Amino acid sequence: MEQGNSEQDMSEIIKTDVVIVGAGPAGLFAVFELGLLDIKCHLVDILPKAGGQCSELYPEKPIYDIPGYPIVTGQGLVDHLLKQIEPFHPTFHFGEMVEGLKAVGTPEAPLFHLRMSGDAILEAKAVIVAAGGGSFQPKKPPIEGIEAYEGKSVFYAVRKMEDFRGRHVVIVGGGDSALDWTLNLQPIVKRLTLIHRRDDFRAAPHSVKAMRDLVANGQIDLHIGQVSSLRGEAGELSSLAVKGADGSVTDLACERLIPFFGLTMKLGPVSEWGLNLHENLVPVDTERFETNIPGVFAIGDINSYPGKLKLILCGFHEGALAAQRIYHYVFPDKRLTFQYTTSSSNLQKKLGVV
Repeated sequence: MEQGNSEQDMSEIIKTDVVIVGAGPAGLFAVFELGLLDIKCHLVDILPKAGGQCSELYPEKPIYDIPGYPIVTGQGLVDHLLKQIEPFHPTFHFGEMVEGLKAVGTPEAPLFHLRMSGDAILEAKAVIVAAGGGSFQPKKPPIEGIEAYEGKSVFYAVRKMEDFRGRHVVIVGGGDSALDWTLNLQPIVKRLTLIHRRDDFRAAPHSVKAMRDLVANGQIDLHIGQVSSLRGEAGELSSLAVKGADGSVTDLACERLIPFFGLTMKLGPVSEWGLNLHENLVPVDTERFETNIPGVFAIGDINSYPGKLKLILCGFHEGALAAQRIYHYVFPDKRLTFQYTTSSSNLQKKLGVV
């Protein structure tokens, strides 16, 4: 946790009740739980929009384990969460990073200054860290000159399936993401080729079987080897070369390349906040999901406790319990009466349903 300095003291200070670091599903639902308690929020996210990994990595990929939704896409879930928190008018700071956290209160009455990557400083009585695995970057394949094609014909995530319709698409990788998108994109592309360095895949068995069935039926191509070079002009791919285990080189038509080599997760400044990190995760209690710093909470994939499951629904539960404790920091002189949205006219009025 940083020390104060004169430059920070001169910066603009924006006051709110709670700052949520991360605008993924867990952070968005925390806005709802806090809003029911009349607690105002600001959210900060380095990405240009809400949604976290759901929007950035698998916006069109189906999710099957969200209560009440037999099936919902990553972006669909985010859209519903944004709709749900509309009555509470949260303030978003996109494309920003919290670079420093300074405690200016006491353990009994916490108060924090959060220095953003811009000039502003957010002042809050509580902080919720909902940063997932931290800021994430795709691992890039070691192919010379690949940077010239990135964002035009080389992509590290599928954000919109229509961008690949009718194209020669090559997917590289052997994990769940590579196999899932092989199966999802195959019906709409002109031709799809899957490349992996060995004929052994780390994806779910049913996905591997479905892929091999498509290969057997001639509906997709499978090459064992590694992409060695790219060809194209002005950022648009036309073909690539695949080097096999025997040293042979095969040229393949390619208009869109999607390498799935995994992600590099970086906690960034959060690692310097004094949160007693353990293996890049933030330990919390399971009553309030509070960290070792009173007033600082952690929910979602970034936290750690015995029995932790990295599921979106767990992040929702954690945010609900954190909100109960935060109420006492924001309104220390008020008594908290638990209410149900199904029966409380007061809560229903806040939600705009009465």
